[in-house]
Amino acid sequence: MSLYLGVDLGTSGVKVILVNESGVVLNTVTKEYELHFPHPGWAEENAADWWDMTKEGIREVISDVNAASVRAIAVAGQMHGLVTLDENGEVIRPAILWNDGRCDKETDYLNNEIGKEYLSSCTANIAFAGFTLPKILWMRNNEKRNFDRIRKIMLPKDYINYKLTGEFATDYSDASGMLLLDVKNKCWSDDMIALAGIDKEMLCTLHESFDVIGKLKKDVASELGLSWDVIVAAGAGDNAAAAIGTGTVGEGRCNISIGTSGTIFISSDSFSVDKNNALHSFAHADGHYHLMGCMLSAGSASRWWMLSILGSHDYPALEAAIEESRLGHNNVYFLPYLMGERSPINDTDARGTFTGISMDTTTADLTQSVLEGVAFAFRDSYEIARSLGIDIKKSMICGGGSRSPLWRKIMANVLAIPLESLETEQGPGYGASILAMVSDGLFPSVKEASDSLVKVKSVTYPDEKLIKAYDDRYAGFREIYPAMKGMFKTLGGK
Repeated sequence: MSLYLGVDLGTSGVKVILVNESGVVLNTVTKEYELHFPHPGWAEENAADWWDMTKEGIREVISDVNAASVRAIAVAGQMHGLVTLDENGEVIRPAILWNDGRCDKETDYLNNEIGKEYLSSCTANIAFAGFTLPKILWMRNNEKRNFDRIRKIMLPKDYINYKLTGEFATDYSDASGMLLLDVKNKCWSDDMIALAGIDKEMLCTLHESFDVIGKLKKDVASELGLSWDVIVAAGAGDNAAAAIGTGTVGEGRCNISIGTSGTIFISSDSFSVDKNNALHSFAHADGHYHLMGCMLSAGSASRWWMLSILGSHDYPALEAAIEESRLGHNNVYFLPYLMGERSPINDTDARGTFTGISMDTTTADLTQSVLEGVAFAFRDSYEIARSLGIDIKKSMICGGGSRSPLWRKIMANVLAIPLESLETEQGPGYGASILAMVSDGLFPSVKEASDSLVKVKSVTYPDEKLIKAYDDRYAGFREIYPAMKGMFKTLGGK
C-alpha cells in the first residue's frame, strides 16, 4: 500500500504525519524548536532548526514501516515569514515570522502613503505587519548590508522544499500572504516587486499546491531513509492546508481554526474581495480562492494565561472550575490582542486587557473571559463575512483549542452556528498529506480527495438562550477596543 507524508511546519514545532492511501493516519511525530523574541514585539526562528527537526521527524515517523512505500511528500507551513538566501543558497539572517510586529512604520507607509486602494488593486489585499513585503522593506531600511546580499526570498515551508529538492518554488495560497502576488491573476505583481526594490528572479516559481515541484535530492533521500524518486508537492500555507484537511473545499464552506493564531476561512470557487480589506483575499490550495480573517493570539492567549500567569498545565481542571450558569453572564472582558491584531482592526499597537474586574472576580472568571474574548474576536471577522452577504450555516472547527468542549460550546453560541469536529483532526499536516496524494495521482482533484477522506465525528450545537446572552456580551466587547485605541497608541504597543 502506498504511503504519504504530510509535514506541518508550525510556529512552535514541526509535525510529521504518515498516512496510507485510505487516509488513515499511521503515525505522527512532533519536534519542537525555539522561538526567539530578540526585542519586544519581535518574533524570529532559525531556518536551520526547521530543517533539522523536519529531518528528525521524517526519520522517526517512518521508522516502523517499509520506507520504500512512501511515494510523495507535501509541506504546509506557517505563512508570511521572511526567509532570505545569499548567492550560495545560505540563510542570511533568522526568519522574521508572521507574528512579528516590528514593521509598523513600513505597514503605515504602504497603507497610508502608497495607499490601500492601490495595494488592493495590485494584490487584492492591504498591508498588515505580519505580511512579507513590510518585512522586506524593514530589512531595506534597517539592515541594508543584509538586504544587498539577498538573492532568493522564500516562505518557511518553501525553504524546507528547497532543502528537499533543490528547487525554488512556492504555491499560490502561501504566496497570497506576501503582498507581492496578484491574487486574482495568480502571478507576481511587477508593481509590488518594484516597490520592494527587488528583482523578480529573487522570487520562487509559482505553482498550484498539488503540483509536483521535484523529487528528493539523492543525498537527502539517503539521509532520510527514503527512495530518491519520492515526489514533493508545492504544498500550501498552513491555513489553506488546514482547510483541505477539514473538508473546507467548494463554494461557501467554512473552517475555524484555534491554533497559536486563529483563523476563519471561507472557501469560494471564484475570486472575490472585501472592499474594506478587513478580510484577506487569498488563493486556496484546491486551485480556487478563499476569504480569511486572522487573529494573532488565539490558542496562544489561552496558553499564555494558563502557563505563564497561572503556572498550570492542567487545562481541563482550570476549565472545569467555570460554572455552566456563568456562560454568557461573566462580568469580565478580555481583549486577546497580545501581539497586536490583524483582522479586522489591523493594529500592531493593540494589546490585551482585562476589563470589569472587581473584588469578587475569581480565577475562573478570568479564565472564562480569555476563552470568550478569543471567541468574540473570531466573531468580528465572522460579522465582516456576513456583511458581504455570505451565509455561513455551519463551520468545521480544528486546532488545539477546539479540543476543549467548553471552548467549542462558547464558540458555537458566540457565532450562533453548529460547529463540526472531525474524525481525523491533524490540522495542516493532514491537508498536506491530501495534497501529496493528489500530486501522486491517487485522486483527480483536491475536492474529490477531501470529500472522500474527511469525515465528521461530532457536532456542537448552539443554544438559543446562550446565543441571546452572548449577543449582549458581544455588544459590550465591541465597545472596548475603540475606547482603548488611543491609549494603545500612546503606549506604543509596549
